Amino acid sequence: MKKEKKEYNNQSITSLKGADRVRKRPAVIFGSDGLEGCEHSVFEILSNSVDEAKEGYGDHIIVTAYRDHSIQVEDFGRGVPLDWNENEQKYNWELVFCELYAGGKYNNNDEDAAYEYSLGLNGLGACATQYSSEFFHVKSYSGDMVGEISFAKGEPAGEYTKTKLSRSQKRTGTVIHWLPDLEVFTEIDIPKEYYTDMLRRQSVVNSKVRFILKWENADGTFEESEYYYENGIQDYVAEIAGETAETRPVLWHLETKGRDREDMRDYKLECDISFCVSKAVHALEYYHNSSYLEHGGSPERAVRTAFTYAVDRRLKQIGKYNKNESKVTFADIEDCLVLVTNGSSTQTSYANQTKKAITNTFIAEAMTNFMKEQLEIWFAENPTEADKLTAQALINKRSRETAESTRLNLKKKLAVSTDMSNRVEKFVSCRSKDPEKREVYIVEGDSAMTSCKLGRDAEFQAIIPVRGKTLNCLKASYDRIFKSDIICDLLRVIGCGVEVKVKHKDDMVPFDMKNLRWSKIIICTDADEDGFQIRTLLLTLFYRLLPSLIQAGKIYIAESPLFEITPSKGEIRFAYNEPEKAAIVKELEDKGLKYTLQRSKGLGENEPEMMWQTTMNPATRRLIRVTPADAAATAVIFETLLGDDLPARKKFIAENSSRYMPEADV
Repeated sequence: MKKEKKEYNNQSITSLKGADRVRKRPAVIFGSDGLEGCEHSVFEILSNSVDEAKEGYGDHIIVTAYRDHSIQVEDFGRGVPLDWNENEQKYNWELVFCELYAGGKYNNNDEDAAYEYSLGLNGLGACATQYSSEFFHVKSYSGDMVGEISFAKGEPAGEYTKTKLSRSQKRTGTVIHWLPDLEVFTEIDIPKEYYTDMLRRQSVVNSKVRFILKWENADGTFEESEYYYENGIQDYVAEIAGETAETRPVLWHLETKGRDREDMRDYKLECDISFCVSKAVHALEYYHNSSYLEHGGSPERAVRTAFTYAVDRRLKQIGKYNKNESKVTFADIEDCLVLVTNGSSTQTSYANQTKKAITNTFIAEAMTNFMKEQLEIWFAENPTEADKLTAQALINKRSRETAESTRLNLKKKLAVSTDMSNRVEKFVSCRSKDPEKREVYIVEGDSAMTSCKLGRDAEFQAIIPVRGKTLNCLKASYDRIFKSDIICDLLRVIGCGVEVKVKHKDDMVPFDMKNLRWSKIIICTDADEDGFQIRTLLLTLFYRLLPSLIQAGKIYIAESPLFEITPSKGEIRFAYNEPEKAAIVKELEDKGLKYTLQRSKGLGENEPEMMWQTTMNPATRRLIRVTPADAAATAVIFETLLGDDLPARKKFIAENSSRYMPEADV
């Protein structure tokens, strides 16, 4: 039966009002209606507290993540104004939390502005987060008074109240406690890693402000972490580079004024830039008004332009290029750089509300010119350190060009067919063709593969075994890497090509995230020394060949239980660490139950049902998402233990050997 088409006329046009403007289209404000959007709503509330601290009001911020998925952000600033606003003829609580595009940061380019450099900018975050919450409670302390207002699903849930505080209770600041609404976001279970990464980044760019995370565990206890950098990005650069630093971290400071267009007003720009040279670690991070610019924008363009210009000019001046040799590219330079920029401006053009890139033309030009000048001075005053940067960039360039000319026919090696099971030995595919649902487990050997194959959900879970230990991809040449059948098989199965620091030729399979076949790539190895080493080798493989998959959060580690506890009554219990084992044992003993305790067997010895329950069932398994910081740390340790730096290895053994003596085979 043919469906009757509805008429489209003047009455077909509708407008969203009130909370529906966010609740029905959360991705417009938060960038996503999934977990990423929910995470960004937390950042929006934190941003307002950060702005207070940046203005000098309050020296610490407390974020509490409760086990019911609610969040509380507490600061010690001036408190958010909630009372009657004579100019707007409304209460400020209504303007701040019920009106989009209302706030106190629109005139921050004026001399008498309440905020000079603010992360919260558009007057959207507090209101949008309130609208998208199941409940949202605000307390604003202004010395001897506290104002309170509550909301439920975007609407006021009671009257605004003000209460006088006793002398001992006097304080200033804001406390906001809310629960993201599952009717708005598809997922609200924000992982601990998000909080730790976000607060660490904020502490980096807000020196002398302490960020405290209180994480509520399943048993109701709270685990507390603190993030603090006395000297901001300079300390952070030194921390990232660690023992691999070839030069001392420099710190440059820029203060200037300018405009993005001739007919516009000038605005202020301040920027700190810190970097050092490292052979083993490279990292580039850009921040503006305390926001991490994941996609860079103006600062990234400035860094690329300035460093490429300065290094190329230096190599020409000292005659290091061969005759007719091509010049270095930024890809050659960034491979040996650890660099962080931290800018603030009274006028900022963000690419969108999620603030992952800025587009100010003046900021790009000012930073470019400033870094060109500073690099020229640094080269002149520090010729030994300058030579380490230019020499390493030249080595990187020539290595890249050699790899281009000697590469195997990678396109043929990584050619993809629709039936991968016929192309990759022992690969077991799944039925689903949807890359948003499919998962692939990388398992250790044939026995583990059998257990995982029988224990999996064949609808969306695929298995590929690795035979023995993979190549050390940090040290091996591309030529040697792509001769490895294990590595090529993995790359074929993953399907999105490979990221290498060379120009793409006709025989290459360039990296393309759109060709990724899996929502999750899960490393699944035994919880023993061999398993840990295989896991480390796989992590270094992804770190060198597919770093964007780590950046996108596609790489996971499957935790396997360390202990099996079988009570005299009830189901078998699994403990993933010593504290969990102790808790389960205590619980059973308190109930008067007998039990048997044993170390878990290797994955290959597990029954399929146990594999499903502990390692493969999305409802009960434990996955650790690998972050770029995790992969970088793995690479550093791997380079230290297996690399060419003998003094660094001796130092590591001297400092850490005592930790492993009880496990030594004596």
